[in-house]
Amino acid sequence: MEVWALVMFAALFLLLLVGFPVAFTLGAVALGFGSIFLGLDFFNLLPLRIWGIMTNFTLLAVPLFVFMGVILEKSGIAEELLETMGRLFGRIRGGLAISVVAVGALLAATTGVVGASVVTMAVIALPAMLKHGYAPTLASGTIAASGTLGQIIPPSIILILLGDVIGVPVGQLFIAAAVPGMMLVFAYMAYIGFVAWRHPELAPAIEHDPNNDQHLALIVLKSLIPPLALILAVLGSIFFGIASPTESAAVGALGAMILAALHSKLNLTNLREALQQTTRLTSMVFLILIGATAFGLVFVGMGGDNLIFDIFNSLPGGKWSFLIVSMLLIFVLGFFLDFIEICFIVVPIIAPVAIHMGLDPLWFALLIALNLQTSFLTPPFGFSLFYLKASAPTLELTTIYRGVIPFIVIQVVVLAILISFPSVALWLPSLME
Repeated sequence: MEVWALVMFAALFLLLLVGFPVAFTLGAVALGFGSIFLGLDFFNLLPLRIWGIMTNFTLLAVPLFVFMGVILEKSGIAEELLETMGRLFGRIRGGLAISVVAVGALLAATTGVVGASVVTMAVIALPAMLKHGYAPTLASGTIAASGTLGQIIPPSIILILLGDVIGVPVGQLFIAAAVPGMMLVFAYMAYIGFVAWRHPELAPAIEHDPNNDQHLALIVLKSLIPPLALILAVLGSIFFGIASPTESAAVGALGAMILAALHSKLNLTNLREALQQTTRLTSMVFLILIGATAFGLVFVGMGGDNLIFDIFNSLPGGKWSFLIVSMLLIFVLGFFLDFIEICFIVVPIIAPVAIHMGLDPLWFALLIALNLQTSFLTPPFGFSLFYLKASAPTLELTTIYRGVIPFIVIQVVVLAILISFPSVALWLPSLME
């Protein structure tokens, strides 16, 4: 029966690659194999599992953070930040690209919506970068990579989901993710600075206009204070133990509405669209989660978890071999599957093995989150690549692919550093204790 559990797993991936809807495919495969090998009575456990999902207080943070991100997307903060940062950094080589990374980090810590960040920066920053002589590969790679920072810099939806799946406190995971997030930001900036130094023609400086310096400091403060205040309210309340992640998500949603109102963008139309987008995305996540719960129930019932453990336990090298193989597996699957699918299908199978082998679950969850971020950039199905192509039809897809390769390498290097030195990721959460 354990072998048939692997057959069920293979059948699921085959159907997903063909293009069947994820949530319904998970449920259908689980029902089919479960009925044959375990009997219909086995599914009496399923309603209890679904009830547990629907009453999970931690997962309530998902719609709240999504709503916060969508409201901020419509508030015009991103456009204001891009314009201000462009004026601040544009006078140095590679300055426009560095400003895109800085804005991407700020948007990640406020909106956390990858698609919105990539599209916004593609529409606003890409024409300016190309106009001033930036290489299309560098411009497109910078925008795509900066937009994906919302996957690792909290408050990230994937961190909430991983925390729930692996059983790690989401607040600690948020704080732990801040360090690798900042490492990526500085690594991106360092790479852009190096390219601009070695090849000035690929990232030239913008001609300096002294008239633009008038009141620049005031404009920078005016643009930065609102998002920084929101970041402090959301993440600071978690770090100092004032609020749980779900409560801080409610604070963030309220703060986003206040910022939108200050920018005169909190009208009935934007509010309705934000609520509709939040409902659609939240419904999609929970439908997949319910399907994955049914699949996981059948997989464990058929003994698939024991077979997976025996396979990984037989690898030479113990937990380090397991860690390398599992990271490679997630990295390769990221070429073809969405991060939510990997989170709900693969992670529940390998996480118990990691805990049994003595790996720190907080550290393991962080490694998975950083690994999943690369799935937004890896061809052929990286979502950031499609968002960028849709927003900039004149760019060739091959140009975008070439542009993101150095940033994928940077992400892999940062992941290798976190694997080699776990204390880099864990020292900040230890301060919370």
